[in-house]
Amino acid sequence: MSAPYAIPRSHADWRAMAESQSFETRAFIDDAFVDAASGETFETINPATGKVLARVASCDAADAEVAVHHARAAFDRGDWSRIAPGRRKKLLLRLADLMETHKHELALLDTLDMGKPVSSSLGDMAGAIACLRYNAESIDKVYGEVAPTGEDSLGLVLREPLGVVASIVPWNFPLMMTAWKIAPALAAGNSVILKPSEKSPLSALRLAQLAKEAGLPQGVFQVLPGFGHTVGKALALSMDVNCLAFTGSTAVGKQLMQYAGQSNLKRVYLECGGKSPNIVFADCKDLDAVAENAAAAIFHNQGEVCIAGSRLLVENAIREDFIERVLKAAEGMQPGDPLNPDSFMGAIVDQTQYQRILGYIRQGVEEGAHLRSGGESVETCPGGLFISPTIFDNVTPEMVIGREEVFGPVLSVFGFDTEEEAIRMANDSLYGLAAGLWSQDIDRIMRVTRRLESGQVYVNNWAGGDMTVPFGGVKQSGNGRDKSMHSLQEYSELKTVWMSLTS
Repeated sequence: MSAPYAIPRSHADWRAMAESQSFETRAFIDDAFVDAASGETFETINPATGKVLARVASCDAADAEVAVHHARAAFDRGDWSRIAPGRRKKLLLRLADLMETHKHELALLDTLDMGKPVSSSLGDMAGAIACLRYNAESIDKVYGEVAPTGEDSLGLVLREPLGVVASIVPWNFPLMMTAWKIAPALAAGNSVILKPSEKSPLSALRLAQLAKEAGLPQGVFQVLPGFGHTVGKALALSMDVNCLAFTGSTAVGKQLMQYAGQSNLKRVYLECGGKSPNIVFADCKDLDAVAENAAAAIFHNQGEVCIAGSRLLVENAIREDFIERVLKAAEGMQPGDPLNPDSFMGAIVDQTQYQRILGYIRQGVEEGAHLRSGGESVETCPGGLFISPTIFDNVTPEMVIGREEVFGPVLSVFGFDTEEEAIRMANDSLYGLAAGLWSQDIDRIMRVTRRLESGQVYVNNWAGGDMTVPFGGVKQSGNGRDKSMHSLQEYSELKTVWMSLTS
């Protein structure tokens, strides 16, 4: 299949494509694009320019009720939930192929909507497509079990789809996080209702068009744009939603668990906040490469990353030298026009997040942390929301910038003298999503990785991995897992069948 547009390669190409881009703005319910029942809409704004991109349907409880009804009807109808896994596989692979064909368009939508560099968005598209294909290829390779019994009985353990799954996804990686949620849920045979963030709904609505084109049955996949306190809350409280999958803040995750308890005890899978430690020991042999990775770990995607390496723990023997190397690396990561493929950082998603980040920076200065670089807004594009890479040294554990998730390009540097001190500082957090460890000592690596309270540990890299390994956190970073076969299994129910074989 060839792309229906000239493939953009240069800054000028992306600008031209952006100027001609059209948007689907209606909700996708029961195989049709419709306005919200209330007729209400909300603005989605390009944070790089401050200009309104479109007015999008603002769904609420009434729309959620209709969508859940159709999702349940589709599940009960069985033309998705009860068909052979190989048939679901074929349709999901067709959807992945359509995403591949339209990957530049999908990447552009995420860049326009939330301000990330288009090169980063293209990387997200590759991840989203890989996720669809992995789950599609996996589903016809999931087997049940035969229990060990005597000759007079037969025990079977079957896997069946849950029913209706509501997926609530964040704005920082709009389509990639969408794929992580919906791909395993759809592959397992569930009906899925997607609630994209109100800050980045456009790629989800385009995905709905592609899902329809791919041939997913009516009601199996629906998209409800809107706000968390309206349509998101309604989905979480619904008595006919069997599972809620969420990526976002810890505070909202806790609220969703309460809604599940107030309704039908639906399963709730949460991937929440993080304040990830990145530990650098003095025995690293290439400090320039480590410093480049440490800077990228916090400044990638403007620091709007749940696993951002926002706490840099450096052995004091190399601390000042290493900070200088990080400062140098950060010089090449200044924010640029998101439509420029050479930009490393883009715009902050909206005015609320922009002011929140600047507030944390001011608080860091007031608390006595040493501001080594950045800490200010920059006018990269007229009307845009851009903040320079910000590095604080002499941060102490009790400081707010050292404990709370800033979700922006703000790095807090701590020093340590011993391995035990580094472990204690790394684990001194209510979060446990990710951790990094840089060392050439294999004995130390094995000791420290086992003691870090984290869902994933990156050794001599940051954010490594692919679809074969699970992604998720411990403590108040959540309880579920995205990616890998572990994610696929979370969207199915175990059923035990015990047969008596005596006559």
